[in-house]
Amino acid sequence: MRRFAIALFFALAGGFPALAAPVHGIAMHGTPALPANYTSFPYVNPNVKKGGGITYGVVGTFDSLNAFILKSMRTTARGIWDPGFGNLIYESLMTRSSDEPFTLYGLLAESVEMDDQRKWIQFNLNPKAKWSDGQPVTPDDVIFSFELLRDKGRIPFSTRLDAVEKMEKVGDHGIRFTFNDKADREFPLILAYGTPILPKHAIDPATFDQTSLKPPVGSGPYRVKSVSPGERIVYERDPNYWGKDIPSKVGFDNYDRITIEYFLQDNSLFEAFKKGEVAIYPDGSPTHWATAYDFPAVRNGDVVKDTFTPKLPTGMLGFVFNTRRPIFKDGNVRAGLALAFDFEWANRNLFENAYTRTQSFWQNSDLSSLGRPADVRELALLSKMKANVEPDVLDGSYRVPTTDASGADRKVLRKSVDLLKKGGYAIRNGKMVDARGRQLAFEVMTQSQDQEKLAIAYQRTLRLIGVEMAIRTVDDAQYQARSGNFDYDMIVKSYPSSLSPGIEQMGRWGSTSRDRDGSFNFAGTASPDLDKMIETMMTVRSAEDFTASVRAYDRLLISGHYLVPLYHVADQWVAQRSYIGYPEKLPLYGYQLNTWWDKRAQ
Repeated sequence: MRRFAIALFFALAGGFPALAAPVHGIAMHGTPALPANYTSFPYVNPNVKKGGGITYGVVGTFDSLNAFILKSMRTTARGIWDPGFGNLIYESLMTRSSDEPFTLYGLLAESVEMDDQRKWIQFNLNPKAKWSDGQPVTPDDVIFSFELLRDKGRIPFSTRLDAVEKMEKVGDHGIRFTFNDKADREFPLILAYGTPILPKHAIDPATFDQTSLKPPVGSGPYRVKSVSPGERIVYERDPNYWGKDIPSKVGFDNYDRITIEYFLQDNSLFEAFKKGEVAIYPDGSPTHWATAYDFPAVRNGDVVKDTFTPKLPTGMLGFVFNTRRPIFKDGNVRAGLALAFDFEWANRNLFENAYTRTQSFWQNSDLSSLGRPADVRELALLSKMKANVEPDVLDGSYRVPTTDASGADRKVLRKSVDLLKKGGYAIRNGKMVDARGRQLAFEVMTQSQDQEKLAIAYQRTLRLIGVEMAIRTVDDAQYQARSGNFDYDMIVKSYPSSLSPGIEQMGRWGSTSRDRDGSFNFAGTASPDLDKMIETMMTVRSAEDFTASVRAYDRLLISGHYLVPLYHVADQWVAQRSYIGYPEKLPLYGYQLNTWWDKRAQ
């Protein structure tokens, strides 16, 4: 009691942060949906019988088991640190619920303490947490992980401590982070969820920045059983996994064995799925989904097709302009080129009208600006930025023009030519040229047959207005290397959107990520307006202000014409072997593969 009174006195006097009661979870906005005594997430089967195995298939290759360095950023074996298949080897301090916009619950840390202003956070490690070699997970491991990743890791891991004033141990199991003025309200959650905790006793810092195929020591539910570089990695369940009974892990990690097979092309992967060599095939092509499943395993019930409809914003898929290239500096040029893509023709002729045009980065959600005039909150946030938001985007009337699906809609192409004229181009002798007579020409880099088909359709329409677009389809390794160092004019990329956008937006659109190799700023943006709105999104406290800031940010992105918007499907399509089971409840974010199981183990 006396200790509390002294602490309260100093807190009120400004000596050190006020004490905060330990809690089981933290939410970006509001409070966690689940109580402290929750027993499992609502979208798992808590009574599932574990066992059996699963074989996943992926397109690509791998040459490393280190997911945290630049050299193997895109060539690390799947599963090591993997939100899709589950973080099989390494874990974070807390884990995310897929049924809430952005809420974290205890994992390596069984509880957390944080002040109301989020100027500091303390993680209290679960005393039961252990590494796969039996050693305990300690505060020293946490401090080691953040410092090692700062010194030798890739972004974003290397920047985690930029907003940290100090790290310190608190007792036997606590680690407190005190933040500097670079931190925002999302930052404590990023620390908790977005950083792997590594074993200090099992890692040599001197060689950490080198690729390695040595099976790592982790705290996760699986261990690496075997590795065939570039071809296959096999994981086996750790029978002594420390966390199998904690609430946030009940119903997860249900296979005894997980195999991930690598393929050079998606066609090869699908053939392997048809033969039963791969158990699950997520399908993103409406044409393929509608026409490719007339084979024996489907007819006899060995393969099942399922459709899931998450409650997520659409995100954005598009041909992305690399604005580092001088030809794409002018927004009018980008806008004019974007108009020339005939979505209606492509949708009818290539996709059997299965797609919907995407016109907002948060379409189909309350965070979208589409069809909504900017309200008082938004106008206040945009302030002087309004000059950079197109009037129809600001008043909610903006729509991407609809063509007649001919592939040569004169009315839309005329608008395209007018915009290019504003950007300094004109048609002469059938070519779109600048004042010096140089033709507007560029190259799009693609990596799949579907992307190439889209590019050919786009190429044909651009030629009608004198623009020359070359198409270069490359293999996965070259695609990853060139996209990592921004060696392209145009590229096809997807920008998934969540219901709680935050710091990842700085990595996609922020000035600080523009010139960092390996960042996701594929468009090369460096806009003070975008930077300011990202900062606003991460600092507002009420749900209403957060919604307003995302909508304002959406308007800035739309008005910037940084890409040619393509399309989306609201559903998730998955074909799987009939022996694979999954929970009845679909969470907010859609199906979760790490909650599925092998029914043959029942």
